[in-house]
Amino acid sequence: MSEVRTWAEGDELPPLEVPVTRTLIVAGAIASRDYQDVHHDAELAKAKGSPDIFMNILTTNGLVGRYITDHFGPDASLRTLAIRLGAPNYPGDTMVLTGRVVSVAEGTAQVAVVGANGIGRHVTGTVTVGLPVMDEEAKA
Repeated sequence: MSEVRTWAEGDELPPLEVPVTRTLIVAGAIASRDYQDVHHDAELAKAKGSPDIFMNILTTNGLVGRYITDHFGPDASLRTLAIRLGAPNYPGDTMVLTGRVVSVAEGTAQVAVVGANGIGRHVTGTVTVGLPVMDEEAKA
């Protein structure tokens, strides 16, 4: 019989370290069809006032979603994901995602997420996740 997991308000998710590589930044921009030069061309990014290329919001959004589904499992579903960007993710840094369950009710959990890097908070947000449903055999 498989282990049945429950979640409670206040549960801390284990941190996830994400190395911010040039490849991750460029690949994320390409995958999300974000061809703005600040996400792939260091010289043009510098000409616009940035010290280097930086990660786009859609890549960050995907990483936050992965963080949540990695923790809650493949049967969980993302219901809402609301994030706000802060400090940019530049190549060579590491973003550490952390999360805390804010509430659990009616088959969903609300999770507060923060992603910090060497210069501050890159992302803050709230994710509502549909929790896996236990089948009758697992309840027994």
